[in-house]
Amino acid sequence: MWQQVKKTILGDEIQGQLPGRVKDAIERQQTQSEILIAWVQVFIVLTFSTLYGLSPKTFSSDAMFAPVPYALAAYGIFTLFRLALAYSGRVGPVFLSLSVVADMVLLMFLIWSFHVQYEQPASFYLKSPTLLYVFIFIALRALRFEAAYVLLAGASAAIGWMILLGYAVFFDDGMTNVTRDYVVYTMSHKILLGAEFDKVISIVVVTLILALVIVRGRKLLINSVAQATAAEDLSRFFSPEIADQITHSEGWIEPGKGEARTAAILHCDLQGFTKLSMERPANEVISLLAEYQSRMVPVIQRHGGTIDKFLGDGILATFGAAVSTDHYAADCLRAMEDLVDEAGHWSRDREEEGKLAMTIRFTSAVGPIVFGAVGDDSRLEYTVIGEPVNLAAKLDKHAKDEKANAVTTRGAVDAAQLQGYLPRAHLETRKSRSVEGVSGTVDLVIISP
Repeated sequence: MWQQVKKTILGDEIQGQLPGRVKDAIERQQTQSEILIAWVQVFIVLTFSTLYGLSPKTFSSDAMFAPVPYALAAYGIFTLFRLALAYSGRVGPVFLSLSVVADMVLLMFLIWSFHVQYEQPASFYLKSPTLLYVFIFIALRALRFEAAYVLLAGASAAIGWMILLGYAVFFDDGMTNVTRDYVVYTMSHKILLGAEFDKVISIVVVTLILALVIVRGRKLLINSVAQATAAEDLSRFFSPEIADQITHSEGWIEPGKGEARTAAILHCDLQGFTKLSMERPANEVISLLAEYQSRMVPVIQRHGGTIDKFLGDGILATFGAAVSTDHYAADCLRAMEDLVDEAGHWSRDREEEGKLAMTIRFTSAVGPIVFGAVGDDSRLEYTVIGEPVNLAAKLDKHAKDEKANAVTTRGAVDAAQLQGYLPRAHLETRKSRSVEGVSGTVDLVIISP
């Protein structure tokens, strides 16, 4: 039962050990918060100084001393030093604690100085509205999302006010100023202990509430940072579009749910890779594969393509499947043109380096597909299913017969042109081609530089 009460008050516990990168992300957030806190303190110093400079001085010219400018100057120097440390990222726990206490000490000293400055009994400063600034300093510590500093600020304020109350009661004949009459208290410099204790209770209660909010909010912050980091990692294993669908899904993603769309499918294949992988050392094979993918993938993504999967030396990409568009065919054909150019550049670069030149085949098709999640609850995968997927794969084998490196269908070109595609490369139509595994004949288009 205690665990349930604890969970209700403090929120869900953080499960497991946080990865180092998540801790680093939280630390960066903390550093930014410290800079913000320091700037707010600079603003407070400027505000205090401006108000003091503009307000009329009601104390006599022969008053013992005017401590406010000294207190503000000391606090200003301390604040600028803290701002410099915040930007350098060297604000440690000890200095943070000292900073919290220093805020309250300077504020309480400022309040205490009023009775000296205005030559009034010590009880005079107990009516000062400047006490309200303690809530600003307490709330300021909430920006760091660490309850310990909020509690320290609240405790320092409560203890500081109790010390000021004790000074007013036990010094300067303060006991004679203690009253139980609220009206007398409000109309004079008399001390009403209950009213002062109410102030302390208010400080304590506000501090505890803020600390509780921070404890719950910090857990939410950590979970949010952990999820954001996981989403960033996820985008390295999935295309950005798929990662976005997973992280922003309104409900639990279940297998067997899909959407029917019309899209373009692009298939890339590294010719002769299977034989090469059997003849070359493993490191060389993987290096070649990484080099090939690093040249092709950016081109596909630049034209709005989504990498559906890597098939060994093959790349299956979609246009308009993960994110529906009305220019999927045009995007695919433009990508094919640039891929052909990039493949030529890559081949020449390898020859200049004394390496084996590689040939890449690109094939594409358009048509209705189904896009969705397949698998089971323990292992899911987004994929595309439909005739264009099969046709693009079959055209890859057929491209050898056509002696071409970039092949698409007449239907894909017609659809692309309706979507605004203006060919930059040379397009050659080859009608009524028999493609293995496809019934009837297909009109093909060869794309060449």
